[in-house]
Amino acid sequence: MSDYYESEDLKNFADIGKDAPELAEKFFDYYASVFAEGELTAREKALIGLAVAHTVQCPYCIEAYTESCLEKGSNLGEMTEAVHIVNAIRGGASLVHGIQMRKLAEKVSL
Repeated sequence: MSDYYESEDLKNFADIGKDAPELAEKFFDYYASVFAEGELTAREKALIGLAVAHTVQCPYCIEAYTESCLEKGSNLGEMTEAVHIVNAIRGGASLVHGIQMRKLAEKVSL
């Protein structure tokens, strides 16, 4: 049985523009601009990309940004720390929404 996400599909990402080449070109131009060296280094941007990839839980993005981070000189410790930042923020976001639950429960319980 094959997996729903196939790593080989990532290599065909450019094919997404076959039926809408103008839109794909705009996306890929924008994407290249976003990840070009700027105020942040390409290495820093790859680490941010890796963290966001874990946030949105995209296996293709996780694969792509893992490779990008390694190619740009990040090490496994830095990459792991970026993933822990995601976990802390996602966990905190879930907990802070508990305040809404508490306010509603207290209001209803009165």
